[in-house]
Amino acid sequence: MATSDTTDVTSLVALSREGDRAALDALIHAIQPTIYKLAQRFLMIPVDAEDATQEILLKIITRLSQFDGRSQFKTWAYAVASNHLLDLKRRPSEQEMSFDEFAEDLSQGLSETPIEGPDTVVLLEEIRIGCTLAMLQCLDRDARLAYTLGEILELEHREAAEVLGISASAYRKRLSRARSIVTAFMLDQCGLVNPDNHCRCSKRVAQAKALGRVDPKKLIFSTSRERAQQFPEVLSKIRQLEENQRAAALYRAQMQPEVSQSFTHWLKTTLEHQERLQL
Repeated sequence: MATSDTTDVTSLVALSREGDRAALDALIHAIQPTIYKLAQRFLMIPVDAEDATQEILLKIITRLSQFDGRSQFKTWAYAVASNHLLDLKRRPSEQEMSFDEFAEDLSQGLSETPIEGPDTVVLLEEIRIGCTLAMLQCLDRDARLAYTLGEILELEHREAAEVLGISASAYRKRLSRARSIVTAFMLDQCGLVNPDNHCRCSKRVAQAKALGRVDPKKLIFSTSRERAQQFPEVLSKIRQLEENQRAAALYRAQMQPEVSQSFTHWLKTTLEHQERLQL
């Protein structure tokens, strides 16, 4: 975070504590996208991520007086979010599958011919994103969180360690292990990260639809046809990177799902309620 940004946030925190509604509104809207991004990568399903983000933001709002300024506000907010995510009860959508089981799942029900048609590009995007996010679920929660913070959100090791409440050396070991597992799996299984593998995305659409994993009328990851059409160009750039950098780059390139109207309404209502409490 740039110095000017840090100063602005520090001012917003101080004003928010004094009951300034506009400052609190600006502070929460500034941190909401990154909190949601962390939750969505960790939990996979956008609706689960929205629920978690609501709970996290409410904790941040009600515990703002506990922020002592010894760390950056963003780091403190990430810590609140990370502790909340780790403490969540397992959601129905949070799969319990090993990497070996996931590899076996990827090989099942493949169509002999790739799909064709006007919606092919968005369906493939849905499969690609859903598959890579589901793969993250194979990591245990501590490793998944470390990988998301360090590789996808690109926090520096010291900051990520502070977020998780562990030493920098312990964090580096945790991240290195998670990165090695993800990279090895993708290089062995994924045709996106490793062009020597045959990409199975187009052959998995029919099976995904049959199992209810993909609903062509209600896509949850692929929300922009234009973005989906740009993927070949994005993939070309990713493949120019070193092999150990491609997996993380693939995650970073994924478009962030937009929050629903119900979430936007909840946030507005919550901030208004907080203002009334401070009057």
